This record gives sequence, C-alpha cells and structure tokens, in this order.
Amino acid sequence: MTRRLLISCALVATLACAPVVYAQQQPSTAAAPAKPAKKKTTAKKPASDKPAASKTATPAGGSSPNLLGQYGEWGAYTATTGGKKICFALAKPSKSATTPPNRPRDPPYMFISSRPSEKVKDEVSIIVGYGFKPNAEASIDVGGSNYPMYTQNDGAWIKNAADEPRLVDALRKGTDAVVKGTSAKGTASTDTYGLRGLAQALDRVGQECQ
Repeated sequence: MTRRLLISCALVATLACAPVVYAQQQPSTAAAPAKPAKKKTTAKKPASDKPAASKTATPAGGSSPNLLGQYGEWGAYTATTGGKKICFALAKPSKSATTPPNRPRDPPYMFISSRPSEKVKDEVSIIVGYGFKPNAEASIDVGGSNYPMYTQNDGAWIKNAADEPRLVDALRKGTDAVVKGTSAKGTASTDTYGLRGLAQALDRVGQECQ
C-alpha cells in the first residue's frame, strides 16, 4: 500500500514541476468544477479539503515526464523516478462535484501506470485532491459495474487486485468512469472521467514499457 502511494505521489510531484505537460491535461473551462468567487466580506471561509502538504517538489532521482502522445482526453507519458522507468496514461476529470458544493481541493487525477522493473502493468490509481476519511473506501463505476477501492491519504487503488484486469478492460471499452469518495472533513466527491482515447494511450504506454 505504501509503495503504491509513493509511486502515485511521485508522479504528481513530477507533473507539478512540468507546467507544459500539466497544461496539456487541463480540462476545458466549461467542464471544470465551479469555484466560488472571492467576496470582500467578514464571513468565515469554508473549510478546505486540500491535503495539508503540497506536492511541488521533484522526487529524488526523478525526471520531468515526456509526453508520448495525446489521445482524446488521455495523455501517454514516460518518466523516471528513483532511477526506474515508469509509463502511464493520465487524465483529469471531465466534470467534478462535491457535497457540500464548491469545496476547495487540489486537482484530481486518474493514473494507469506500468513499472517494468517491478513487473507491474496497468495499475489503476486515483489522486483525489483531498485527504480521504480514514479507513474509508472509495469506488469507481464503469458501465454499471462498481469496483471498491481502498484509500490512503489522498490516493485510492483497486481493493481486489484480481479485479484490476477486468476494470482496465472495462475502462478501455467504456464511455466514462465515475469515482466517488469522502474526505476526512466529510465532503463527498463525484468525479467523472471521460474514457475517449484511453485504449490508444494504454497501447502507447504498453509499447514504451513492455
């Protein structure tokens, strides 16, 4: 569990240091979750669900990600962290919502990564943009099939590893995926990821990290 968290955080940290790559993954303005306008009042600001620590440092031995290709809503990338090669497909949600609405959070991402040195292929992980409620599960729904995910800090991974190949196959063939979770402060989030281009992005990732 900890190893998965470190890998996902390393990818986010690497992207944070590569503004050109990051910019290519920005969703359209219309699809971005609404952010409340700042008002000059004395009203108390809403509590933030952002993680306490900001991931802005390049991981030791890491390199800026190299964009292999953009396929619909998904980018295919390769990077090096800890001296080891990682290939991954990455997307941000096409739409997001929270309950209560408009709660501050860091940008969420979905990664599907391969790490040849560890013989890991097509591992699905979510960075949700806030700290999850301790011991709480998240979920990902594709085509009406629901897959529970375990959580740690702001990351989530498929709970039953045996289900991961079936999930990836559903993601390849699906239209969208809906990720739901609950923050440590009780905020419920629903993020919808469009899956257009994912199959092509994963094929490219597979070519790079066989």
